[in-house]
Amino acid sequence: MKRIYTRTRQLRPGMKLDHPVIDRLGRNLVARGAALDEYMIDSLIKMGVMSVYIQDGEDEEEPDAEVISPIAQKNIAVLRTEDRSKVTLSSSVRERIAQGIQYIYNNTNTDEMVSATASIADDLLSAINENDAIAIDISALKTSDEYTFKHSVDVATISMIIAKQQGKSAKDVHDIGIAGLLHDIGKTKIPLSILNKPGRLNDKEFAIMKQHAVYSYQMIKDKPEFTPEICLGVLQHHEKINGKGYPMGVNSDMLSPYARILAVADIYDALVTERPYKSAYSQRDAVEMIMSMTMELDIDAMKSFLESMILYPVDSVVELSNGEKAKVVKNNPHYILRPTVVGLTSGRVYELGSDMNCNSIIIK
Repeated sequence: MKRIYTRTRQLRPGMKLDHPVIDRLGRNLVARGAALDEYMIDSLIKMGVMSVYIQDGEDEEEPDAEVISPIAQKNIAVLRTEDRSKVTLSSSVRERIAQGIQYIYNNTNTDEMVSATASIADDLLSAINENDAIAIDISALKTSDEYTFKHSVDVATISMIIAKQQGKSAKDVHDIGIAGLLHDIGKTKIPLSILNKPGRLNDKEFAIMKQHAVYSYQMIKDKPEFTPEICLGVLQHHEKINGKGYPMGVNSDMLSPYARILAVADIYDALVTERPYKSAYSQRDAVEMIMSMTMELDIDAMKSFLESMILYPVDSVVELSNGEKAKVVKNNPHYILRPTVVGLTSGRVYELGSDMNCNSIIIK
């Protein structure tokens, strides 16, 4: 499906957006694929959304179910190994978290915001401890359909798992979860025309957007319940170890432990999530981009992140570069891009992470 860049005043009823439109609280005002009417178009104009992408063409049909040969079924049954224990959220906990994060962003100046944040962090920590989770499949969380809310919970959860992988105390794991939940709260002060701009921000707009980290810090720094470590992590979550981040451009010597972890979690989740100005990257591409940022991201945080993520859950079907489709039967935390898979037709076992004969084969 193609997407067309269109001025908002040129929209016509029946056109479909190719990205969501959110308000400054992260609420999804218009969903991707929604057919516009005159009221919605007028509302976009009044919100200051100057341009959007619209869809041109029809969605592709869903592929037929895969056929698995008898030899493939046998090898799958023999080799299938459950994934490492992952963070899972019950429906009731997921609903409670979704309501809580919306409350936080709608009530940023109240004392109840503090207790609501702590409560969500408690729920996430309980979910991690309940089955001693050491891994995460971010696509399985689904705490909200609204970007800012989902992103905040995703960053909090990824950061908590990374902190646990690093052997940090339960208090640190809990507190970095709070920092993750609050790291983007300052976006409630960013104009909607900038948050929803479908194209690249100009220098002036980007300068405004970069202030959200400062706003987030200012909104929590005077609340005694939030430790200096939490506040500094929130302020520095866009800083880089080479000093080329923002808002202050501090280098590795001044970068807080929480910020080192938050930066990795924030970049990954932003890459794999669709936004008004970009399509979502695949999880594989996002991981490869993270792996390429050795001059910008903390190596220890990156290593712990890579060992925590499950890109290809066991039983998922993937396409190999040799043209065969295969089922994932085992993951290796040291080679997350190269699990063990079984060809659906040939039944061949591909040990992508250890078999030299598979060096030229990748998951597409």
